[in-house]
Amino acid sequence: MSTTTTTKDEGPAPGPGSGPGAGGGAGSGLAAALLRGMRANMRQYGMLLALALIVVLFQVWTDGILLKPQNVTNLVQQNSYILILAIGMMIVIIAGHIDLSVGSLAAFVGSAAGVMMIKNDMPWVLALVLCLLIGAAAGAWQGFWIAYIGIPSFIVTLAGMLLFRGATQIMLEGQTLRPFPDGFQSLGNGFIPELGPDTNYHNATLLIGLGVVVFVLWREWSDRRQQERYELDVIPMGLFIAKCTALVAAVVAFTLTLASYHGTPIVLLILVGLLMALGFVMRNAIIGRHVYALGGNRAAAKLSGVKDKRVTFLVFVNMGVLAALAGVVYAARLTAATPNAGINFELEAIAAAFIGGASATGGVGTVLGAIIGGLVLGVLNNGMSLVGIGSDYQQVIKGLVLLAAVGFDVWNKRRVGS
Repeated sequence: MSTTTTTKDEGPAPGPGSGPGAGGGAGSGLAAALLRGMRANMRQYGMLLALALIVVLFQVWTDGILLKPQNVTNLVQQNSYILILAIGMMIVIIAGHIDLSVGSLAAFVGSAAGVMMIKNDMPWVLALVLCLLIGAAAGAWQGFWIAYIGIPSFIVTLAGMLLFRGATQIMLEGQTLRPFPDGFQSLGNGFIPELGPDTNYHNATLLIGLGVVVFVLWREWSDRRQQERYELDVIPMGLFIAKCTALVAAVVAFTLTLASYHGTPIVLLILVGLLMALGFVMRNAIIGRHVYALGGNRAAAKLSGVKDKRVTFLVFVNMGVLAALAGVVYAARLTAATPNAGINFELEAIAAAFIGGASATGGVGTVLGAIIGGLVLGVLNNGMSLVGIGSDYQQVIKGLVLLAAVGFDVWNKRRVGS
């Protein structure tokens, strides 16, 4: 759904015989186009393949528990706040920066929510809006020092990590506040309401799944038409149909899994909204292209007229808002504001971004890739817990996965450059 600076991730790189008029019916042509597409998008396709293999491995290892509807729902809800942070972190890394403060900021916002709602009986909707504004202000504060004063993001956000963690302890006075109002708790634990007759499935979820299928097909077709309009090479029609069929099958399977339990978690709608909105911004909006340009070559981008300070500032404001959203979702799921919230969230978000295709040098990555990377970590965590692997070994395995992902990125760049 998202793109890099110059090409769409849905289509393979240009190659001989892959234009609109190329014969897509021949098996050799399809195979060649598939190979070109895999090579051009090796990192993203590689992570998708890795995610599929991990799912299959733990599905067999856990005797089918991994993909049971209840566990799939738990996977979504348990990893929702990391996925939210990963989306923002991906954009920060694409711009050539890093943010170490997101876990502490999430904890600070969660504690602020507890003080407003539990101590002062503020309506939860108003408190939620104020929490997001606090996140935006915190992001603006850090973005100002980074963009306009010129202090490296590593230093500014490291200071922010200490500042927000200390402020959380001060605000909560070392105590845990609970419980949150039921409406607020639904952000982390709730489901959309049922409607219509009894069909043994959650009807509203089925309708949402149908809408997602229509959107996916429309998005794929419109991207293909746009590529043809600009005389870019597109994949053969046979391969395009196979790709759309696989996407629809995945959406249908996921929809039926959710619909056979309690339906769609509210936090999943939040994630889908973020994926669509920020994916569109990074793919089509001018500011999204400017973010890629800054991360790819800051000096060239400035010479091309990109307002680097403004773009950097907005990137950190966006990260602040998403950190605040992750903080309130985590507090809602925990049903409490606690001083220890958010510990290591920044490491999980950074790992998800790099596993999902971000480059350590900036300028590369997609919003969808952040979701894929977060799901890789989430499935690993869940699967290893289900089979009884200890937390110490889990950390070792996740560290090796992160090292392998970044190492693959370095190797791929050297291969392309040679």
